[in-house]
Amino acid sequence: MRRKSLLAPLAMALLLAGAGLAASAESAGSEWSYFGGSKRFDRYSPLGQIDKGNVSRLQPLWTRPGLDASIKDAFPDLTPSGYLRGTPILINGVLYAPNAVGLVEAFDPATGATKWVQQPFANTLKEASGQSTRTVDYWEQGADKRIISVRGEYLYALDAGDGTPIASFGDQGRVSLNRNTLDEAPFFGFNGPIIVGDVIVIGGQGGGKAGGGYADGGDTKEARPEDIRGYDVRTGRQLWTFHILPRPGEPGYETWTPEAASYTGNMGAWAPLAADEELGIVYVPLSSPTNAFYGGHRPGNNLYANSLVALDARTGKLVWHFQLVHHDVWDSDVAAPPTLADLKVDGKRIPAVIQPGKTGFLYVFDRRNGEPVWPIEERPVPQSTTPGEQLSPTQPFPTKPPAFDRQGISEDELIDYTPELKEKAKALLAGFNHGPLFMPPTLDESANGGKKGTLLMPGGWGSGNWNTGAFDPETGRYYAVSMTLPAVLALTKVTDEGKDKIAYRVSRPPREIMSAYGPGPDGLPLLKGPYGRITAFDMNKGDKLWTVANGDGPRNHPLLKDLNLPPLGNIGRPVALVTKSLLFLGDASDALYGKAGLKENTWLRAYDKTTGDTLWQSPIPAGTTGGPITYMANGRQILLVPIGNNEWGSGWMAFGVK
Repeated sequence: MRRKSLLAPLAMALLLAGAGLAASAESAGSEWSYFGGSKRFDRYSPLGQIDKGNVSRLQPLWTRPGLDASIKDAFPDLTPSGYLRGTPILINGVLYAPNAVGLVEAFDPATGATKWVQQPFANTLKEASGQSTRTVDYWEQGADKRIISVRGEYLYALDAGDGTPIASFGDQGRVSLNRNTLDEAPFFGFNGPIIVGDVIVIGGQGGGKAGGGYADGGDTKEARPEDIRGYDVRTGRQLWTFHILPRPGEPGYETWTPEAASYTGNMGAWAPLAADEELGIVYVPLSSPTNAFYGGHRPGNNLYANSLVALDARTGKLVWHFQLVHHDVWDSDVAAPPTLADLKVDGKRIPAVIQPGKTGFLYVFDRRNGEPVWPIEERPVPQSTTPGEQLSPTQPFPTKPPAFDRQGISEDELIDYTPELKEKAKALLAGFNHGPLFMPPTLDESANGGKKGTLLMPGGWGSGNWNTGAFDPETGRYYAVSMTLPAVLALTKVTDEGKDKIAYRVSRPPREIMSAYGPGPDGLPLLKGPYGRITAFDMNKGDKLWTVANGDGPRNHPLLKDLNLPPLGNIGRPVALVTKSLLFLGDASDALYGKAGLKENTWLRAYDKTTGDTLWQSPIPAGTTGGPITYMANGRQILLVPIGNNEWGSGWMAFGVK
């Protein structure tokens, strides 16, 4: 009896302690403080009110349009895109997000009702027009509470209470970010700002001459390089600049020839940034130099293009860097957000940063000093046959974890759902050069009976992109969201090569072999599925756990609809959210370049985060265009996701258990 009387209070104490911990976790997860959940960019919430037992009862609660009626009524000629990038943050019981034209809106997290809307700086249609950005950030000191945003070529500071500009910040509430490019293109940063301490860090991705894609000036040689910049959160004064293309005397300049360094441009961070607020370090993934598919005019490894750089957020000084791709000719920019993760590897605790690549690799470093957690080996890669091109003889290959999507193309990977499709795929493949990862672009020599260029996997959109990655700190699991999308890289001679033009540009692929799933036979993909997938990794061991398809893919195609095929996965760039027991992921929108596959494939799903099993799915009126978030409002856990397309429009859609 005595033992029982002693254990009862102990059991009650443990029960109360557990309840306290649960309540604490719920409280900690009731806000969504940054675009990626937190500045660790793990896209994780500890909330568990929506769980495996009740997720089947998840239903729509409300929808808010992507552009508040007050702005639409004031400017009826506005024609915003259906690509609503704005992932809200939740601070002190209020949601803040960029709307469909990039103005900040504040709204109620329980109902979606408007609290305030940022007004255009001037009452003109030009000032009201704009593009949606991915997020805003928040800063406070005492009674001074600010929303910081980037819209067009300006950095803004707004009063979090009513949305009015902070007059003491810059010029009446805004600071120009214009880089004065060669073609006078205005700055535009999709990602918005990240605040570390009292410093606003701007990652770049401004206007200017393009890097070299099919549709954006693929023969450009000259442009202005980007800079990473830091601004005082109180005054808007610029504090520092980090030169992505190093100046003479700066580390990394030796990886360029002086001539190439004088005219090569771009390389900014169009992917999201992350930060370790305790270390005061901001992690910046950087993109490709001009031109993205031919680099004969820029010999060398070309730092800091295609690199992850860690900067002291207070000073802008380089802490460490790692170049994921040397001398890029694949448009293989670092397009995904870094994720901060505390790992336990071989019994040793490591504060890590996980950087997905377009290559399909996860590159994992000690975030304090850039030391690889597992060896990253320089391995020989195929070399270019294009006149004037000099590739790096080696590229970095992580030894762990294994790749999260396909790399390279071989006959074994070709679509084989019917013998006829396999033969057509083989015939298509035979017309192109192909091979392993880092197979270089080649000349289109079909006019002389030769190959039509290179078939590349992954293509320019990459396996990993801005949507890739969610990390569960409870289990140490990382979820890589990717797509299998090959590309055709066929180079042709530029006839007006000169001061401003490179020697070779990439040509558009033949229309007859292209679909939303890239090149392939009869409007189908070239390779076997899944074409959109989730891959789970144990990041404490560097092991792959499982891969599942996200969505059905092209199973309704006339050549496939009568076959007994598993889910094939939908193409696109949807964003994952991981919670206490679930993983949420939708289908991507076709609002940008029509790259979402089939329009009827617009669903939001919940997966068992342990097994990858689909537990719930619901149709949504348009594909997802930003990251889903979750939070508590009036005692209810809510799931909120930006959606949109060019027919339906755009908005935020909220779900809860009824």
